[in-house]
Order: sequence, then structure tokens, then C-alpha cells
Amino acid sequence: MTTKEIAGKKITVVGAARSGLAAAKLLSRRGASVFLTENGPPGFGITEGFAAEGIRYEFGGHTDRTLDADFFVLSPGVPTTADLVQNALSRDIPVYSEIEVASWLCKGPIIAITGSNGKTTTTALVAHLFRTASRDFVVAGNIGFAFSDHIDEIGDDTAVVLEVSSFQLDHIASFRPKVSVLLNITPDHLNRYENNFDLYARSKFRVFENQQPIDWLVYNHDDEVVRDFVEPWCAERGIRPWPISIKRELERGAFIRDGRVVLALPSTPDPTSSMIVEEELMSSGDLALRGQHNLYNSLAAAIAARAMEIRSDVVRESLMSFEGVPHRLENVRTVHEVTYVNDSKATNVNAVWYALESFSEPVVLIAGGRDKGNDYGPLERLVSEKVKGIIGLGESGDKVIADLGSFAEQTARAHTMEEAIQYARLMAVPGDVVLLSPACASFDMYNNYEERGEDFKHIVQSL
Repeated sequence: MTTKEIAGKKITVVGAARSGLAAAKLLSRRGASVFLTENGPPGFGITEGFAAEGIRYEFGGHTDRTLDADFFVLSPGVPTTADLVQNALSRDIPVYSEIEVASWLCKGPIIAITGSNGKTTTTALVAHLFRTASRDFVVAGNIGFAFSDHIDEIGDDTAVVLEVSSFQLDHIASFRPKVSVLLNITPDHLNRYENNFDLYARSKFRVFENQQPIDWLVYNHDDEVVRDFVEPWCAERGIRPWPISIKRELERGAFIRDGRVVLALPSTPDPTSSMIVEEELMSSGDLALRGQHNLYNSLAAAIAARAMEIRSDVVRESLMSFEGVPHRLENVRTVHEVTYVNDSKATNVNAVWYALESFSEPVVLIAGGRDKGNDYGPLERLVSEKVKGIIGLGESGDKVIADLGSFAEQTARAHTMEEAIQYARLMAVPGDVVLLSPACASFDMYNNYEERGEDFKHIVQSL
């Protein structure tokens, strides 16, 4: 929809978290009649300015007033299965995600990055590439501010670097990025998808469903689930996808050859061009980020940057200088020759697998929290090879120890972060790594993974 089409529409925004608030304000500025509904109580200062902006609202539940709408806009935290959303759908009221609505009004090209793991790091890395290139850009979506918060500042030449979750993709209609990046798909958030992995994967695949041959689709060739969907889907639509791999050489895309990062891309930023030029970009050993998973993130970011006409020398410099993101394999401090690493963002088993794979040093692992139906089996080999001690933390601490404890030399059960770090200090010797990589959500003890990571860092800094 255009601004002209939005003006005068009756719109119900469901959820007063960051994205819902941003969407409500954006649509109100565009002349819509906005009604914001939230099941919980209002946060401090949330309603301030609503009257001046013409936004009506309700908190503490949903009334029938919500259904007097031309369409709904959902915050990503609101599941499709919610009664209110189901009522709207049963009445043929369209339901859209916040990123869908923001995309209607976005003038600049969108780079949309998704995946079960690595999307935050890759998004931050692409932003670093644009910053190094002195290009105009904004970062939004599942990282930082909501997409809708930035719309008024986005011009034709402003790139939108967007981290996109499956929840944000559930209710798109015309959302179309110039560059889409699909890093991987592993089980996560299945409670939102009827515990059905296929439904979750289909949500991820929606990131590119509206792309055309002139757009760029970057995908992980080494991920069987991704590859087996992307390649036939693209063939049916006449789209040329751009693979990344660290396991094999490719005819096109980005891959590793003899320890070198190789790009095989068109000579122009047109993905339909038949002229593919191969370029050895740099040694993989010069990449700033460690671990195989970060090879994938770096390869994907490199293609996205080249697709947006960022020069290879800038790509090279950026991949060498990037310092990572908070709470993702973040080196906190070395105390008595023991390194403490904050990986609080590792909220699923696959993220912990990637973290452990990154270390050659013996690891004391702190894991646990609000379990999401985790199967810890995939970690057994790495725990056996790399982990000397396991500390089970929070609600699922007992399960962590029961499933993985036999593969480590020592175990301990902790009920607070401070207690976990005390046990870690007893287990670790010089040269070891103490790694907080929970494999679980944080909501048993903290409001979010950031708060959990900050608590870990605060305690470590006080040692």
C-alpha cells in the first residue's frame, strides 16, 4: 500500500512491544486510524504522546473493538494461534507483520538476512561493510530498532540491512528484498509452529518468496534443508541463486579453496549476467571472526556487499576488522590465564554446537535456562572432545547434566549465575575457556538473553 492508500484506513496493531509501537506510530503519521491492543499492562511511559498522535489503545486484554479494522498488524511476539488473530482471520480481516507494513513505505533497497543461527552476526557484519564503505544505511528488524522506526529517514539510496526472524516472516504478503540471505535452518521456536519443523522451515523460506530474477538470493549450499528447497524453487521461477560453501568449490557464489576466500560473481551487479568472474578475496585465516559458522557468515556478507556494489578492497578490510556482536562469542576478560566468553545469545542447541566448534582450548561450559524441548544429542561428540566441565544452570540445569554430564570430567548444578561462575573457577585451570552458551531461552531467570549476558559479564568483571 502507498501512503495515499493507508490514509483513512482503520488498523488494529496487536502487541505493544517495540515493533508494534513503531508500526502504530508510523501508520498514524500516514493518516490511518490506529487502535493498539495489548494483553498485558502498559510499560512505563508507553502511552505518553498517544493522544497527540491520534492513537487509541487498550491494555490488559482484547475487546471486540479490535475487530473493527481494515487489517491487523502484528508484533512478532504475537503468535498466529492467538485467539484474537484467529478471530480476525476467520472474518477475512488481513493480518500483516510489521516488516511487511514498513516495506510498503520503504524507498531504499532491502538486504534481508535470516537463519536459525548467525543472522545477528551477519547483519552486523553487513552493516560494518556499509559503514566501512561510507555508504548510507540503517540496521533494523530483529536487531536494534524496528524497521518502522527508520522509514522516515530512508531515501532511495539508503540500504536497509534487516535481520529477519521467522515470526516476522509469518505474515508478509509483498515483502521483497533486493538481497535475501538464508544462512541455515535447524530446529528452533518449534512451540510457535505446532512442534513441526517443516512449518518453521517454510516460514524461513518466505524471505525470498517475492523475489524476481533481478534480485539476489544468497543461500547455504552446505545446509541440506536449505539447498533442497532453494534450488528447485529457483529453477521453477527462473531465478539464479547464489550459494555459499565451506565444503566444496562452486561454479558461482562464494567458497573456500586452499584456505582462501573465493568469490565467483557477475562482472556487474546484475545477477542475471552470464559473465562470472572468479576472484581470490583473502586468506580465510585473516577473517576477524573465528569458527566454521563465521566462515558462512563472512561468505554471505561478502556476496551481499558485492551485490550492493561495495568494492572488494572494502569487503576485505571489513572482514578483517569486524569485532563481532555483544553476547555472541564475546570475549569478556582473562583472569589468571582463564578466558571468560559470553555466548548468551546461543539460545538453541545448534548455536552451542557452533560455539564449541570454535575452540581448541579445554572448555568449562555453563548451559541451561528455559528449555524449548532441546535434544542435546548433537552436542555429545563435541562435549566429549572439548568440554572438561559442565555447569547446569536454571530450570533445565538438571536436564543438561543428565544428557551431557557423562561426556565431561566434572559437573555441577547452579541456581544463580554467580554460583555458576564460582563452580567454573574451581574447574578451570590456566589455558582453559569458561563459556556461557546456554542452549536455552533466558526467561526462567532474566527478561532476555542480553540481561543474562550482562549479568555474566558483570560478575566476571568483578572477579
